[in-house]
Amino acid sequence: MGEGWGVMVAIVSSALGGTAAAVTRYLVVAADPITLAVLRWGIGFTVVLPVALLLRVKWPQRSDWLGVAALGLGFFGLFFVLYNLALSYTTAARASLALSTLPLQTMIVGALLGIEKVTARKSLGVGIAVLGVAAALASGLSAAPAGAWRGEAIMCGAVLCMAFYNVRSRPFMQRSSALGFLAVGMGAGAAALIAVGAVTGRLAVLRDFGAPQWIAGVYLGVGGGALAFILWVLALQRASPTRVANTMTVNPLAAALLATELVGEPITIDLVAGLVAVFAGIWIATTEGRSRLFKPARKFR
Repeated sequence: MGEGWGVMVAIVSSALGGTAAAVTRYLVVAADPITLAVLRWGIGFTVVLPVALLLRVKWPQRSDWLGVAALGLGFFGLFFVLYNLALSYTTAARASLALSTLPLQTMIVGALLGIEKVTARKSLGVGIAVLGVAAALASGLSAAPAGAWRGEAIMCGAVLCMAFYNVRSRPFMQRSSALGFLAVGMGAGAAALIAVGAVTGRLAVLRDFGAPQWIAGVYLGVGGGALAFILWVLALQRASPTRVANTMTVNPLAAALLATELVGEPITIDLVAGLVAVFAGIWIATTEGRSRLFKPARKFR
């Protein structure tokens, strides 16, 4: 089970992430970005930790605790607060399109850190995908909510946190396990978010949640949190960071389809054209010969 398997797993993870964007858009009118991040990762961690304990995974060694926790704080903490903030300004589909700049940012970070070799075919695929994103966002701006560009700019900036997480996570997982690494990082991020939420009194808003909001919140934590990122770290364990990141371009399609039902967001021709371009980019970047820089891990645990 090599890079092809890793890419397929990442596509499923990205689709789950897209549905989470639509659910976040639905909940953002009732809760602030920090509260939504607490909800997602508080619930997500309560699912991931028992699974890790049950499977008796290998945990990060003590010398790695600081690095794993720092990645967790940057990704599960800072990134998702900014992610939720972005969704308060723009639609789920447009925010997810901005999120699709992840392949480009991951490729740049990986190259700068000497982690991943940049090839011509991979660059072409990522370039086509990102151009599709830019064209779709620019051409559909007139029909977007007022101030939507703020959300998309915030999302593009936030993506840098995820790019570093993608690139820096593999060495830690190789010394421990995918699920052990995920549980420690997610736990660090969730603990920081809960502390901030408690100190600022933001968690009080959860008392006003009705049954629909709690159902959406539980899905956000279990499907868009625990399951999506168990699959994501498994993919990172098998495939190169840029190839995994390139599957994020599936995210807008899932987000748009669910957001149409939840909050009545339209699916526009600009979105469809952008998606055609990003799927073409995925195919080009992921059908290159197998990377010699990344050998698939032998086992999940």
